[in-house]
Amino acid sequence: MRTPLSKVRGLGSAKDGTEHYRLMGLTSLANVPLTLFFIWQVVSLYGQSYEMVVERLSQPLVAVVMALVMVSAIFHMKLGMQTIIEDYIHGENRKLMLLIANTFFSVFVGALSLFAVLKLGLAG
Repeated sequence: MRTPLSKVRGLGSAKDGTEHYRLMGLTSLANVPLTLFFIWQVVSLYGQSYEMVVERLSQPLVAVVMALVMVSAIFHMKLGMQTIIEDYIHGENRKLMLLIANTFFSVFVGALSLFAVLKLGLAG
């Protein structure tokens, strides 16, 4: 229920909260098995040679799941930082600049991560 004053000021629900919440929940759910897979791979490759790591990441299933780990974790990170910025940063210009920086940073880290997985995955 909106008050007449909030209607005049244009304040109120932006209608994005539910979708944002669902995306956070979905990425959280996806990150559980993906992160366990990632940790299992890292632990099993600890102390192995570079050639062994390349051989493992050259397996199609491993390379695809590792790419999914990166995409899901980075998207989850972006959504979480967006929530923090929107909730705790005051001043519209500052908030907008930080949201843009968050998006660029997430895309940059995602691109580097996918490049690394693809490079190792296709090297074998």
